[in-house]
Amino acid sequence: MAVPAHDQRDFEFATEFDLPIIEVVTGGDISKSAYDGPGKIVNWNNALSLDLDGMDAAEAKMKLKENFAETGLGKWTVKFKLRDWLFSRQRYWGEPFPIVFVDGEPRALHESELPVVLPDVDTYQPSGTGESPLATIDSWVQVRDKDTGKDAVRETNTMPQWAGSCWYYLRYIDPHNDDVLVDRDFEKYWMPVDLYVGGVEHAVLHLLYARFWHKVLYDCGVVSTKEPFQRLVNQGIILGNVEYTGFKNASGEYVSTKLINEVDETIKRTGEKVFGEQVDAKDLLKKGDSFFLKSNPEVRVQARSHKMSKSRGNVVNPDDVIQEHGADALRCYLMFMGPLEQVKPWTTTGVQGLSRYSKASSVWLNCGCDFFLVLCLICSTLNVYRFFQKVWRIFTEEDEDGNAPLNPKISENINPSKEQLAALHGTIKTVTQLTEEMKFNTALASMMEYINTVAKWEGPIDRCLLEPFVVLLSPYAPHLTEELWEKLGNSGSVSKVPWPKHNEEYLAVDEVQYSLLINGKQKLRLSTAVGLDKDAAEAFARSALKINGDEVNGKPIKKVVFVPNKLVNFVA
Repeated sequence: MAVPAHDQRDFEFATEFDLPIIEVVTGGDISKSAYDGPGKIVNWNNALSLDLDGMDAAEAKMKLKENFAETGLGKWTVKFKLRDWLFSRQRYWGEPFPIVFVDGEPRALHESELPVVLPDVDTYQPSGTGESPLATIDSWVQVRDKDTGKDAVRETNTMPQWAGSCWYYLRYIDPHNDDVLVDRDFEKYWMPVDLYVGGVEHAVLHLLYARFWHKVLYDCGVVSTKEPFQRLVNQGIILGNVEYTGFKNASGEYVSTKLINEVDETIKRTGEKVFGEQVDAKDLLKKGDSFFLKSNPEVRVQARSHKMSKSRGNVVNPDDVIQEHGADALRCYLMFMGPLEQVKPWTTTGVQGLSRYSKASSVWLNCGCDFFLVLCLICSTLNVYRFFQKVWRIFTEEDEDGNAPLNPKISENINPSKEQLAALHGTIKTVTQLTEEMKFNTALASMMEYINTVAKWEGPIDRCLLEPFVVLLSPYAPHLTEELWEKLGNSGSVSKVPWPKHNEEYLAVDEVQYSLLINGKQKLRLSTAVGLDKDAAEAFARSALKINGDEVNGKPIKKVVFVPNKLVNFVA
């Protein structure tokens, strides 16, 4: 069978050998390429005594299937494709198969004989025969068959732990039930799982198998839902550090990647082979999005991040990072790198200005506040570094002895201003929404914006403006916030405090700030009443910028750009 008008491979074959190409579905230009989209049936010519011409292709397919079934030419079938599942492993770790062999014939154990428990062993060394390490433990392997009383041998292969991990979420619901897998009422209350987070590799491994397992349990009446998970989020891969490669010709001279075919590593013009070698980042300078040799700025090098692997030697062990820099630092660094779903390169460089703050940081180290320093060391952006710096400075004030007690500006029974409450509750609303949406990088950015605002406030600050912020930050930097929570005089863990809720009343504003621009450049930023129409906003801007008539800076005004409650821009 061939359909050259609607399959590209068939189209190319028919074109090569000058075979007829007959259109069957309208919608494309089959003189140029095959068309595989939706459309109407043409050129059917009453085949099989069916009038399908002019019918939608999807509808025609269904009618054709029905005709085949009615006339006995064919029948409906559903085909399933399941990835090859190597379920039997020759290792100790794994679920034992509930099988014994009697006279060489397998017998499934009775329910009363379950569960089969792995034996305690001193070593997991291979058997040397290709069998599982369990095969070497005669006291476990050799058993008496309950049905016949004969000698029997256990199956020594084990399951690959999928047998447990495919339904562990169900057992978490009712972990101590010795009678059934899960209580029906508990299962109906808790299932399905709200959120499944896993790497892309889970989409074809655990996720696939768990759904397969769950559907079997549904058919058996054990669970009440057809699907186990309501929402899936695949986090992006963290690549290794950026690797810089310079290419040299046979004479040992560097050749710019502009002149190289990087696929086969040859010079485009001559086909000459080039050879790559690692280049240290300190020997490079950046122009735009590319990197060039400092010694020869005309030579561009290759900058690429690769998936972490032992063979490349670019694996970053999170335990090592935590040991050196702290867990909060790692958490916030990973979250601020970019959207959760994106692939991102790992880097521990780029902390600017840290040396200017090293003296103050060393004082904090001496007073037991080294967690702040380690937070900063790992962060690869100046924004994150400054954020933690400001948080610490707002909440603490270093005394003459080098201690960092609570900042005396933080007090109680101070009536916060309307603007202060609006800033706090706007942050609560934004961070709550972004956290629920798993947009952690923008949630951190919102908290940075709030701290920048707090830093500009003069006079005492009511603790009611800071305590909710500590709670908001706690999932992101739990160790830092526990310290701040204690300094605020609270007992217990901040993790047990209810999540703050915003009050819409504080978010209602009477005034907004307008950016007043001339040719796109901001000249003033002033507050005025919310909800001005274009004429009123333009009049306000003209008055503030002292623009009279139809000219600005001696040039005629071409147009006035108005964005409600945000800006007025005079374009001349």
